[in-house]
Amino acid sequence: MSDVKQKTDVLITVMTYPHPSKGYKELICTAGITRNGDWVRLYPIDYRYRPKKQQFRKYQWISVDLSVRGKGNDKRKESREPVLDTIEVLEPPISTDNSWAERRKLIDTLPHHSVKEYKDQYDKDETSLGIVRPSRIIDMVFEETDRHWKPEWEASLAQIPLFGEQQKPLKKLPYKFSYIFECHDSTTPHKTMCEDWELGVLFFKEVDRLGSEEKAAESVRNKFFNEICSAQKDTSFFMGTIFPYNTWVVLGVFYPPKIDPLDPVQLSLF
Repeated sequence: MSDVKQKTDVLITVMTYPHPSKGYKELICTAGITRNGDWVRLYPIDYRYRPKKQQFRKYQWISVDLSVRGKGNDKRKESREPVLDTIEVLEPPISTDNSWAERRKLIDTLPHHSVKEYKDQYDKDETSLGIVRPSRIIDMVFEETDRHWKPEWEASLAQIPLFGEQQKPLKKLPYKFSYIFECHDSTTPHKTMCEDWELGVLFFKEVDRLGSEEKAAESVRNKFFNEICSAQKDTSFFMGTIFPYNTWVVLGVFYPPKIDPLDPVQLSLF
């Protein structure tokens, strides 16, 4: 059954920060929605080591052959193993023009649930991807974490050949960033780690610009909390579980501008 492959179009919405891998040099967790509006998780993908023509971006449609289930013991219902050589980028990323109108047509029509509701669904049928629209985003916090990859990952990085296929060294984030937020049915606020690749890229750019890791972390918090989660944004979280546990994390952030219900021009876009 696992050898059956299906050609599938996927709109990429999630790309997490890479981690080392013994078999693939490094990997990212990628997820998106199909033409039918179903969530799929594409794993493993060695994104930075793919040919340039296969290096898709967020909100870009791709075509890829997928297995009917996840790799190995990953039984989560959305998980699929991609055939990497079949990845084909179909069209440019969907734009953010007109208050993100085209993106919102796709994302806003998808089911949105609370963290508690997703955890309950996971217990029933291993649902492990979805969208949460928080009722209140309280803060983003950052905390120091291990500066080194775990030993087996360090060993994998050391085995990457000096010649041939090369990328910039994969740096380990020295901080973990977490959103603190509430859902409509929260009894206490959720504290949930954010693993968005854009967050990691921004951090290291800010380290180079500011010359300080702590200042860079503050700059990331300013972007991902004060800007992305501001009162002017209609912010939702793309969330998913960490295999093999039912631990939900923020995989990406969807933050179109809020629509003014009294503005006929804005409303006409939708």
